[in-house]
Amino acid sequence: MPGRGPRPSRATRVFACGATVGLVADLLVGDPRRGHPVAAFGRAAAAVERRLWRDDRGRGVLHTALCAGGTVALGALAARTARRSRPASVALTATSVWAVVGGTTLGREARAIAGALEAGDLEVARERMPHLVGRDPQALDGPAMARAVVESVAENTSDAVVGALFWGAVAGVPGLLGFRAVNTLDAMVGHKSPRHRRYGWASARLDDLAGWPGARLTAVLATVAGGDPRGAVRAWRADAGGHPSPNAGPVEAAFAGALGVRLGGTLSYGGRVEHRPVLNDGGRPVEVTDIERAVRLSRRVTWLTLAACVGGRILTDTVKRRTK
Repeated sequence: MPGRGPRPSRATRVFACGATVGLVADLLVGDPRRGHPVAAFGRAAAAVERRLWRDDRGRGVLHTALCAGGTVALGALAARTARRSRPASVALTATSVWAVVGGTTLGREARAIAGALEAGDLEVARERMPHLVGRDPQALDGPAMARAVVESVAENTSDAVVGALFWGAVAGVPGLLGFRAVNTLDAMVGHKSPRHRRYGWASARLDDLAGWPGARLTAVLATVAGGDPRGAVRAWRADAGGHPSPNAGPVEAAFAGALGVRLGGTLSYGGRVEHRPVLNDGGRPVEVTDIERAVRLSRRVTWLTLAACVGGRILTDTVKRRTK
């Protein structure tokens, strides 16, 4: 009919429907308390590490290839098996999105810590902090815990939501599962402990590479969805490069500017003190109420990511048709 645009491809419709259902499932159900697929992957990766570990980069490369590559291959096999049935493909995509996206649990844990801080119960807040952040909670007072939670919400919006959806839009179920596998491996072995300094090198570098586009997309959408777009852009441009992580820097800086708060500074990981640059130096110190603001910004970024990914696929479909 005249005036009607080209119809999205079958793969785009499957992704759009499946990703929407998966995000709604995460919103309504969250992560299961037992039997989470990511936890099962973690146990399998730990078993592989016990067999392979040597203080050697080559062994770490093999570990990453086996765990991440095996997950991508499993996702590709599942997608190929479900391809004959559109409902099966949508269900597989929805299940994969629900399994790899952790936005609801992220918000739930952040709000639980905020509730403890508001009640003045610092010990309860410290007990819950390891569910969300890796730094030493005993070294943190109330304001420092609030700042750490906001930083974690920002970084995990990219790692646990946006990055997965981006790779799902690019590569379907294998992209969803593969990104989550790489991100989990980085959390397990990618840190600079004596045991993993060499062995975890490949996982850390692959996570930096896989997370690069999602981190920039997160920063862009946080700028759009936040309360101060100019402040977000200013903080991103001025401060992101000083962060030790090439991906966390843009995300945390954009969140800081969008929320009008100051992030970064001194922190402690397992007794190791780090002095990080301040992000959005002109902002005010983080308050407990900013945790809820960060969670809401994260939620807006999540749904904008879905729209951007589906829109990007439709645009790609259109370009492909016109170039045929």
